[in-house]
Amino acid sequence: MTTIITGMEREVRYCTTEDGVRIAYCVEGEGPPLLYCTAFVRSFSLDHLVPASESFFEQIGQARKLVRYDMRGTGLSQRDATDYSGPALVLEIDAVVRAARLKRFALWGSGLSGPRAIAYTAQHPEHVTHLILSDTLARPAEAFPYEAAKGLAELARGAWKLAAQTFAELGVGQQLADPRKRQMYGELGLQLAQVYQQSAEGRVAALLMLEMYESWDMGDLLGQVRAKTLVFHHLDNFTFPVSAGRRLAAAIPGAVFVPLEGPAGPVWAEPEQGETVLSAVNRFLGKRRPAKTGAAAQGPFRTVLVTDLVSHTEMMQRLGDERGREVLREHERITREVLRAHGGTEVKTMGDGFMASFGSVTRAVECAVALQRAFAEWNADVGAQGLAPLQVRCGLNAGEPIEEDGDLFGATVILAARIAAKAQGGEILVADTVRGLCSGKGFLFADRGEFVAKGFEEPVRVYEVSWQEDGA
Repeated sequence: MTTIITGMEREVRYCTTEDGVRIAYCVEGEGPPLLYCTAFVRSFSLDHLVPASESFFEQIGQARKLVRYDMRGTGLSQRDATDYSGPALVLEIDAVVRAARLKRFALWGSGLSGPRAIAYTAQHPEHVTHLILSDTLARPAEAFPYEAAKGLAELARGAWKLAAQTFAELGVGQQLADPRKRQMYGELGLQLAQVYQQSAEGRVAALLMLEMYESWDMGDLLGQVRAKTLVFHHLDNFTFPVSAGRRLAAAIPGAVFVPLEGPAGPVWAEPEQGETVLSAVNRFLGKRRPAKTGAAAQGPFRTVLVTDLVSHTEMMQRLGDERGREVLREHERITREVLRAHGGTEVKTMGDGFMASFGSVTRAVECAVALQRAFAEWNADVGAQGLAPLQVRCGLNAGEPIEEDGDLFGATVILAARIAAKAQGGEILVADTVRGLCSGKGFLFADRGEFVAKGFEEPVRVYEVSWQEDGA
C-alpha cells in the first residue's frame, strides 16, 4: 500500500481492487468508522472547491472516523480503468475496507452510489452495522429512462464541459426556481461542474450512464440487507423520485424513512437542512468519541508549527514528475535540517508540508524564521540550478494537543493548520497565544487582524512575524 499526502491535513492512501485497479482513499477524524461512497465523478481531493460540502464532511469527521475514496477513473484513483459494472464498483468498497482495516462500520450511499452501497451491505452483513441512503435508489431505470441516459452519455463524450454543467444542474436545478435561493444554488452548480470536470474525463461519465442499465440493478438484494438502515429523500426530487426512496425503505427490513422538505439538492447545501441530516445521522449512529486514555491522552504544552509549500500542484504540472520531485526533495532537506538545528520534533511530513512540535515557543518561532531565511537563500540561487523557487508559508499555535502513537491531534493542531492556510508564500503567521508568550524575546509582530477559522466559534487574531535580517 502506498501513502502520499496532499494539502496540509489530508493523508491519501492507495489500495488495489481484486480486478487490479488502484483506488485512492483517505481516513479523517476519530471514532466509530463511517465509509462514504461519493455519488458521482467527484474527487475528495477537490473538496476545497465546494466550501459547503467541505464544511459538512468536517462536521461528520468531528464525531467519527470518516473514510472516503475516489471511484475508479476519477480523481486520484487510476484513470484508465474500463470496467464500470456494478460488481466492479463493489470491489472498490471491498478493497478500501480491507486496506483501512475496517471490521464493523457504517456505510453511506447517495445518488448513483446507492446501488453499490446496497450490494456491499447485502453481501457483507458481517461488516456493515448501519446503512445510510440519501436521495438514491436500487434500480437506476427508476430515475433515468434509457434514452435520456444515452443522450447524456453522448453529450459527455462530445462536450464534457457542457455535460459537467448539465450533471451539476440535475443536482441543484430544481432549487433555481426559488428566487431566494437562485444565486446560492447557481454558484453551487458552477462549483460542482468545475469539480466534475477536474475529477474525470467525459468518457468515464458516459460509461457510467450506460453501464448502470446493464449491471447496477440491486432491487433483488434489498430483502437481504441486515444492517440498520436510514433512508433520506427529498419529497420533490424529480431526478431521483421520492417513490424510489419509499420503495427502498419498504423493501429493506426495519428501514426508517426520513422525508426532506422541498426540491432536490445536496443535503449539505443549506446549513439548516445539513444540521437536520447530521442530527438524524448522529442519533442513528450514536454520536460519540473514543475515550482519550492509554496511548491517546492530553499532551504537555507545546508549540505546533505547520508549513505548506505554496502552489505545489501547479509546480508539479509545470516541471513534470522528475524535476518536480527534485524540488520537493530540496524542500524536505532544508526543512529537516532547520528543524534539527532548532530542536523541533517532526510529527509528520505531508509531501508539500510538515507538522512539527516544540517544547519552547521561542525555539518554534526562531525555527520558522530560520526556515524562511533558508528558503530565501535557496531561491536566490535557483537560477543557476534551473529549478523553481520555493515559497513556503508557516503557521504556529500553542496549547495542549492530543498525542496518540507519536501523532498530534485536537484544536491546537487544527488551528495551527488554519493559520498557516491564511499566510502567503514567505510569511509566518502566529496565534495571539504565541505572540504573547514571545513578548520581550526580540521578535517583531504585525497585527493581521481576526478571522473565523473553520470549526471554531470565536474569531482568532493572528500576527505576522518579521523575519528579514533587519527585522527579527
